[in-house]
Amino acid sequence: MEYTKMTVAQALVKFLDNQYVEFDGVETKFVEGIFTIFGHGIAVGLGQALDENPGELKVFQGRNEQGMCHVATAFAKQHNRRKIIPCASSVGPGAANMVTAAANPSVENNIPLLVFPADTFANRQPDPVLQQLEQSSSLSVTTNDAFKPVCKYWDRIVRPEQLMTAMISAMRVLTDPAETGAVCIGICQDVEGESYEYPDYFFQKRVHRITRPVAVEEEVEDLAAIIAGAKKPLVVVGGGVKYSEAGEAVEKFCEEFNIPFGESQAGKSACKSSHSKCLGGIGVTGTLASNTIAEEADVVIAIGTRLSDFTTGSKSQYKNPNVKVVTINSSKFHAYKMDAVKAVGDAKVTIEALSQKLRERKFISAYTTEITEAKAAWDKEMERLAKYAYDDQFEPMVKARDPRTIPEFVELTGGVITQTAALCAIREVIAEDATIITAGGSLPSCMQRIWTTDKRGGYHAEYGYSCMGYEVAAALGVKLAEPDKEVYAVVGDASFQMLHSEIMTAMQERAKINILVFDNCGFGCINNLQMNNGIGSIGTEFRYRDANNETKGNLIPVSYAKVAEGYGLKAYTVKTIDELKAALEDAKNQDNAVLIDLKVIPKTMTDGYKSWWNVGLASTSGMESVQEKYTELEAERYKARRY
Repeated sequence: MEYTKMTVAQALVKFLDNQYVEFDGVETKFVEGIFTIFGHGIAVGLGQALDENPGELKVFQGRNEQGMCHVATAFAKQHNRRKIIPCASSVGPGAANMVTAAANPSVENNIPLLVFPADTFANRQPDPVLQQLEQSSSLSVTTNDAFKPVCKYWDRIVRPEQLMTAMISAMRVLTDPAETGAVCIGICQDVEGESYEYPDYFFQKRVHRITRPVAVEEEVEDLAAIIAGAKKPLVVVGGGVKYSEAGEAVEKFCEEFNIPFGESQAGKSACKSSHSKCLGGIGVTGTLASNTIAEEADVVIAIGTRLSDFTTGSKSQYKNPNVKVVTINSSKFHAYKMDAVKAVGDAKVTIEALSQKLRERKFISAYTTEITEAKAAWDKEMERLAKYAYDDQFEPMVKARDPRTIPEFVELTGGVITQTAALCAIREVIAEDATIITAGGSLPSCMQRIWTTDKRGGYHAEYGYSCMGYEVAAALGVKLAEPDKEVYAVVGDASFQMLHSEIMTAMQERAKINILVFDNCGFGCINNLQMNNGIGSIGTEFRYRDANNETKGNLIPVSYAKVAEGYGLKAYTVKTIDELKAALEDAKNQDNAVLIDLKVIPKTMTDGYKSWWNVGLASTSGMESVQEKYTELEAERYKARRY
């Protein structure tokens, strides 16, 4: 047995460089590199190790700690969780900036994200060190304790030898489909530079096998018995289908047994949009087709989904009083939701096992023309959405509004683009094999309904945590994962304002990303939520403060194209659909990153189809409009399933 003396940081780098995963017989190097912003907490420890010998790891320079974590999350997601880029920051604000980003992959379909925030000094000699959080009740509490509720595994290295068990545990979680998510390993600043005689076997090549466990026979039999008794079953495709690469298996299952399927945000593009049984998005942001079929479904087959409130319409979507829910999920935690009859296992092999049992029963659903009729009705609605224009017959999709907003916006910006028509135009122009990215705001709502793609993984949404600011950073992450494909981030103006710092990293990496900023002067979807519930427009439109000291003055114009030009991007400002199409075509010829600033009329997004969302509206109010909405809300709550 051999030992090598090295620092903790040097040992960490060498360990990371020797991690691999194997899935379906294909071996992949697991760690691509390290994203970092070198604050004082890691510059001379981890920074020294990377400078001396990074191995095959590539060092990426972040601009905002949350942003670089979003890049890493999108990279891992687009690689179906089989490659990662760990992120390292200094102690204090650098670490705190990563907390939000760590919550995102833990919530949203278990995406592996490994973070290394520096910590305070283990020996406490310089306490309080620069940026140290001091808690009088415990000197052992640091900023990094904030990671505990948002991570799937958390550890702190206070002695050099702890690195070994900590990193083995980190890899265990990161490569487990049922448990993966954010992993935080805090490393005390002084310990980073301390030396230890590490055994060479710690640095041996490790291949972590990602297996396909099939659900046990009894559970598959339970599901088969329930589905065999169904007349109108409905499949809900979740993100687990995507990461299992089970899209084709689901399509064959639905085709063979005549079962339609709807998609969650995470599950969209696991299966092909053109499939005859595909109804599109389901739930609060679902299509008319999905939600119509869902009303009469007698068995819901939820595959690889968390069954969030948006997917289930706050547990009101499936209105058949005798509806049963069955689940296929690698996570027992998610499989148990909604009192489901569960089969815990990999989506692909469990679906195949279930298919065999249904085949033996000669099962076929009782659907006749319902699926084609629902799809035809939605196709007709899609035609309307694509042609929706600001003309003499114009009416806003969302009726509740400040009457000033639309005419004021058109006069101020000259923009006459509607949101639905813009999305349809983008789909028409960009390549079929492009990947589109969306996150918080009204855009994911529209896109889950409107967007179509036959590229598996071509729709990249962050809607589990609904993290505004994800989109621009994610575009870089996806581009790093698919350098030969076009990548488009569809982002609202509010989300762009929250976080676009990784534009600079994209320029540094010479990554051709396309950023489409939908400028409607506000937090559009939240303004809709307010006003649709009887509340006035407060703090959700971008307006100057007025003479009454309220933010209800004139709209504030912003040129996002000029922001982009400042970074060196090729930028366009478009005010009509024709200008948008021309810009998209010209952008294809650019080698540089691109930003298109779309002036999009407020209230021109889709407004929901046969679904409901439970929100915490005031039960007591002096406003009659709120009282009326609360009465309606209580009536819907009564109809919904209790748990």
